[in-house]
Amino acid sequence: MANIFVLVEQEGDGPTTLGLELLAKARTLGEVTAVYVGTGAGVDVLGEHGAARVLQTDPGDRLPAGPVAEALAERVSAESPDLILFGQAYTDRDIAGRLAARLGVGVLSNASDVRLVEGGVETDHEILGGSQIATARASRGPFIVLVRPKSFVAESTGGNAPTVEELVLPAAGSAEATVSESHVEEREGPQLGDASIIVSGGRGLGSAEAYELIERLAKQLGAATGATRAIVDSGWVPYAKQVGQTGKTVKPDVYIAAGVSGAMQHMVGMKDSKTIIAINKDPDAPIFSVADLGVVGDVHDVLPKLIEALEAR
Repeated sequence: MANIFVLVEQEGDGPTTLGLELLAKARTLGEVTAVYVGTGAGVDVLGEHGAARVLQTDPGDRLPAGPVAEALAERVSAESPDLILFGQAYTDRDIAGRLAARLGVGVLSNASDVRLVEGGVETDHEILGGSQIATARASRGPFIVLVRPKSFVAESTGGNAPTVEELVLPAAGSAEATVSESHVEEREGPQLGDASIIVSGGRGLGSAEAYELIERLAKQLGAATGATRAIVDSGWVPYAKQVGQTGKTVKPDVYIAAGVSGAMQHMVGMKDSKTIIAINKDPDAPIFSVADLGVVGDVHDVLPKLIEALEAR
């Protein structure tokens, strides 16, 4: 049976959703070892999602990429896993790049699927805005693959509690970076990456003040709020709300795009939503090409009436 390593970060009191998505794929490929970066809280959840073993390490105030990559390189050299999975996220990418350099191998990045094949590994990658799939193959391991968020569904299998070992980090060096201060962004309502309903606004709103319409509609629907890169770059909303190729990839049950033209950069991040509703005054806007329901109209006319109707219920 293949030996699969998966990097999982801890967020709050448990593993990230992205980490659990990776475990869902890994358990279909072989026996899973989760490399858990954090204090270890919620470690039993990893077993429930398919990890037979957990290598747990807590970097504390050390920037994790350097020490975790060094410790993981030693473990990979000793155990020779068939595949090492990372999520397409900041810390994951930093560790994966450093690990690849230490092992003298390449990285297959931004994959939407991964398969072990005879003599190597194959990965699928969306190109041309997701309209085509390109397949890459590597034949020299150990194989390191970065997987896009929402490529797999995080589902518990009700597995047993995993065995837990410590992944010992090397001693801190004089040039090592440390985290001197961190800030948690204040958030209200559902989180963008996990929400079942998302209401996003684009430049068609006309102004930063008009984004209030997005927030009011989202409140009525119990939805998270999102945005296009254009209005994030304009400073109307914070980067944390950006959906798209350089923002978050989302896959809600319902995605409402208001005043969103449908630039390729944005559609890559939301096109796999189960139901897409687009509101735009331009009947030729590209967003209508992926919409299940299109409303041709000015968002300043449509949204207030929709909000009014919901408030009256």
